[in-house]
Amino acid sequence: MRANLNVLRAMLLLVATLALSSSWAGVKNERATPAYAEEQTMLQIEADSVVPDPGLLQSESGRVHMDRHYLGQYGSKEGNVIVQRGGNTWRHLRNGPLATIAGFILLAVPLAIFVFYRTIGPANQVAEAGRKMQRFNRWERQVHWATAFSFIALGITGIIIMYGKKIMLPWMGHDLFSWVAIISKYLHNFVGPLFILCSILMFFTFLKRNFYNRADWQWVKQGGGLISHKHVPAGFFNAGEKTWFWGGVALLGLIMSVTGLVLDFAVGQTRYVMQVANVLHVGAAAMYMAAAMGHAYIGTWGTPGAYEAMRYGTVDENWAKAHHQLWYEQMKTGVPPGMDKDGKMVPGPGGQPRPGPAH
Repeated sequence: MRANLNVLRAMLLLVATLALSSSWAGVKNERATPAYAEEQTMLQIEADSVVPDPGLLQSESGRVHMDRHYLGQYGSKEGNVIVQRGGNTWRHLRNGPLATIAGFILLAVPLAIFVFYRTIGPANQVAEAGRKMQRFNRWERQVHWATAFSFIALGITGIIIMYGKKIMLPWMGHDLFSWVAIISKYLHNFVGPLFILCSILMFFTFLKRNFYNRADWQWVKQGGGLISHKHVPAGFFNAGEKTWFWGGVALLGLIMSVTGLVLDFAVGQTRYVMQVANVLHVGAAAMYMAAAMGHAYIGTWGTPGAYEAMRYGTVDENWAKAHHQLWYEQMKTGVPPGMDKDGKMVPGPGGQPRPGPAH
């Protein structure tokens, strides 16, 4: 329980940090030194002037032509700005290391999943008992799929926005690509708030079942049986699913949502805030997509029978017993083995569930 409280505290701290970023952006960076060719050219022209005026970096000029962070609000002082140093920094970071690392992740992860599937293989098929158990109700499935489909739309349009100019423009041509880019931009902007709403609904829908307990540590120590193909006892959600919930849906989803709203509703935002938001947005989205690929693999080809649970809401009894033994026992007896009525592990030999045999 303490670990879950620490996670919630960290998420609240992150929200507060992002909310205060606009106040940081209002502080001028007086120590900033010129670093780019256009700045050097402007300063050289100023220095060579026969009749010196207050410099572009001096407050007496009444202008904010060159400043790394502060710009003033859109619509008021934007026309006074010739060079914003942070713009160059952001452009080189976005189009250089950030695009390269994100692209590598999005290519390496599906390749790694494919290699894992071909070498280690999926979990072994469980013989069906012919009796079904309800695992997810209709509301839970609708929330899950609404979140999934909205994120797929965001992922595709986001990749087009990020890489389309380099990958698609050369063979599409400017006319066709311009339409693809415009449609992608508007879809991304309008589907984004829908994804946020779905993520909030999913968080509260599945929150109760995603708190860690001592049984999860046993699952982690055995790697969830991914390589050995042993069925490690788990509750309704195993430790891997809970980590995806807290690290992906909650943490990365929160970062993407807050930064996405900053970028989507740019009125009143400084460029610096938007540049930081964009870097965080792209980084979180790349990690979310990578984790979602692993989640999708485990929920389909990686674990035969898992897709039916989210598609139809039911699973075979033998599947439930093999993959989620503690939940299965709880459904059958009311209390899972090795746990008390509150779902906490009972100390002693009886409190350590044994892994099931490989099927």
